[in-house]
Amino acid sequence: MSKEKLDFDNPEVREAYRHTASHIMAQAVKRLWPDAKLAIGPAIENGFYYDFDMEHKLTEEDFKPLSKEMKHIIKANYPLERHDASREEALKWADENHEPYKRELIEALPDGEPISFYKQGEFTDLCRGPHLDSTGQVGAVKLLSVAGSYWRGDSNNKMLQRVYGTAWQDREALDAYIARVEEAKKRDHRRIGKEMNLFILSDEGPGFPFFLPNGMIIRNELESFWREEHMKRGYTEIKTPLILNEDLWHTSGHWDHYKENMYFTRIDDADYAIKPMNCPGAMLVYGNRMYSYRDLPVRFAELGQVHRHELSGALHGLMRVRTFTQDDGHIFMLPEQTEDEIVKVIEFTDYIYKLFGFDYHVEISTRPEDSMGDITDWDRATAALISATERKGVEYVINEGDGAFYGPKIDFHLKDSIGRTWQCGTIQLDFQMPERFGVTYVGTDGDKHIPHLIHRAIFGSIERFIGILTEHFAGKFPLWLAPVQLNILTVTEQYGPFAHGLAQKFADAGLRVKVDDRNEKIGYKIREARGARDSYLVVVGEKEAGGADLPVRSSKEGEIGEFTADALIAKLTAEVEDKAI
Repeated sequence: MSKEKLDFDNPEVREAYRHTASHIMAQAVKRLWPDAKLAIGPAIENGFYYDFDMEHKLTEEDFKPLSKEMKHIIKANYPLERHDASREEALKWADENHEPYKRELIEALPDGEPISFYKQGEFTDLCRGPHLDSTGQVGAVKLLSVAGSYWRGDSNNKMLQRVYGTAWQDREALDAYIARVEEAKKRDHRRIGKEMNLFILSDEGPGFPFFLPNGMIIRNELESFWREEHMKRGYTEIKTPLILNEDLWHTSGHWDHYKENMYFTRIDDADYAIKPMNCPGAMLVYGNRMYSYRDLPVRFAELGQVHRHELSGALHGLMRVRTFTQDDGHIFMLPEQTEDEIVKVIEFTDYIYKLFGFDYHVEISTRPEDSMGDITDWDRATAALISATERKGVEYVINEGDGAFYGPKIDFHLKDSIGRTWQCGTIQLDFQMPERFGVTYVGTDGDKHIPHLIHRAIFGSIERFIGILTEHFAGKFPLWLAPVQLNILTVTEQYGPFAHGLAQKFADAGLRVKVDDRNEKIGYKIREARGARDSYLVVVGEKEAGGADLPVRSSKEGEIGEFTADALIAKLTAEVEDKAI
């Protein structure tokens, strides 16, 4: 099989390709540092890695000789030969080749589990595969970074050295990927957040972000928009407590299925939990009164702060935190209303994402191993999600076993401006929790019945969505979200009074405007304003103070011409009202 015949669009081919690349790298490492002990080396999204235990401390300076050796192995076009072995043969191989990590992996295999090896040239590795037929089928490979990694992810084990790489079908595809990676670095929300004064991350609160005034502007605008759109769609807003008694979490099922991700405290000699999810509180709100079938559907909306324990190594800016605000919705409905309500949430979600210019794809996640409830209920819930999705004509894939512990779900994966995907919105159908909490409605027959329940979020979390938007727009937010919509810069200090009078006119029109009348060179002030991604810049000097039109620069389009103050106000207010991107 030649390189040209490889179908790189096929995920199985990509996995085999990148897995083979990881073995090529491991073979090269063993050639250059024969004392290196092999751990694991899987294919991952967009690349591969391999973990090594070795005396030599790898750095990126080692990548040049390592890459050169990998090219030799690829050029040699070694066939990858699989052979099966008994447990005894496998353990003997591990001992003879001084591979203690491979021995541990072999010992952990269940009795009767097939054991296989792959050989290429002088290099042999314990491996299930899959692989390509030969090393020569691998095209463009690039080593990316080296990092520490605990054996088996356990901090009690030894720290190994992990080398990351990427592999693509040809140089053109590799170069395109590297360009995307470089663009992603430029768009890193942590870097932009610092430059725009949006938020800070402090050692005093790891995983607990601090929002600065500029970040609060974005956050408040998003939340105001969220409230307005929910009110239009028949939701009523609620707020539930941050801390609730332990008994509640036993009832909800979180104690049995989510306890390791929760924080706890004691109050008045009783055990309490800090909520990791808002749904149990919504159950109590619904259960506070009796509903008739005429009242349903009841749609609650909540911007609820939750806390979840994340490992310190997993924390990442606003994308992975220990506290965040979910834009939750809980819809209690009659069984016959279920599909219609799912459709309405799909339409609502689609509206929000298109407003920000996101494409997305949909996955329907089914019953996980660690679940609660009757399988018949799960089957009904899954069928309802599929039916509603198909009714809207939305394409989807099934993600087996990745549902919530209480119900199946539809997940929305956003595609940003440089092609990355982010899981944000979710629609979860739950037949379990209403029954566990004993919430009911009075039906047409006068008897009490258990409603169906939808849990849903659209932003997912306010914090993460702001992080995604920051990278999607590279900090150049739509005008309605931008912290500084107009920055008026003076050529010299003497034009400060004119600039402030002009600014007041824009502020009276409801625009966020600032004046930079510092005694600094205008070039410096312009560079600083660009770095802060201020949406529009106006420079004022003698001409403008004398009545000339204002020269306007857009952060997205560059110089856009000259405007009277009234014309610029009209332009900016229209852009805000239209929520243009």
